[in-house]
Amino acid sequence: MNESDNILICQNLHKDFIDGKRIVKVLKGVNLTINRGERVAILGPSGSGKSTLLHLLGGLDRATQGEVILNHENLAQLTEKQRCALRNHALGFVYQFHHLLPEFSALENVAMPLLIRGEQSNVAKEKAREILIEVGLGERTSHTPGQLSGGERQRTAVARALVTNPLCILADEPTGNLDQHTAEHIYEVMLEINKRLNTSLLIVTHDVHLAKKMDRLLSLEDGILSEGK
Repeated sequence: MNESDNILICQNLHKDFIDGKRIVKVLKGVNLTINRGERVAILGPSGSGKSTLLHLLGGLDRATQGEVILNHENLAQLTEKQRCALRNHALGFVYQFHHLLPEFSALENVAMPLLIRGEQSNVAKEKAREILIEVGLGERTSHTPGQLSGGERQRTAVARALVTNPLCILADEPTGNLDQHTAEHIYEVMLEINKRLNTSLLIVTHDVHLAKKMDRLLSLEDGILSEGK
């Protein structure tokens, strides 16, 4: 594996928050490298800093100390406009709550990142239709989130994350609201597309069973990242 395969790197990452007169150290020197096509899970209890780490890796927040390198670009050295453009090109996000826009159809929700990028509407919608078919929602493209089941809404969110063909998917408890059977199906969809597109996956989760489907298992406890047990 050479350095050109490094999609996402963080070095000596610290994050502090101010709580009244107290400084809360959430991340304490995290180091992590994600390679092209790699599947990594991070396990950890609530409050261990998993979501904070994902926000820093995705350029949604700034570290107190340390650096994040995404596709060979140091996020701290970019303007907000440049960071947004890099996120749109290189990353897809999946959250525990789907964050779909309720007034838009599944097709329109999935096409949104491409429209934000500036692609023509007909091109964006065709790409959205193709990825929705791939996640098994070809017959549900015109349905709004309120007309979809929980599993269908989360598959739509996965399709939205994948439609830009990103280098890496950052997923924060992507199956946390789903029953085990539906969660298994969502994971299988993500792993199959990861294999076909060679898109990296970084997933934070409480689910040890699902986490063990990844190539690498890490543990985040008390702000310190280590190899999983």
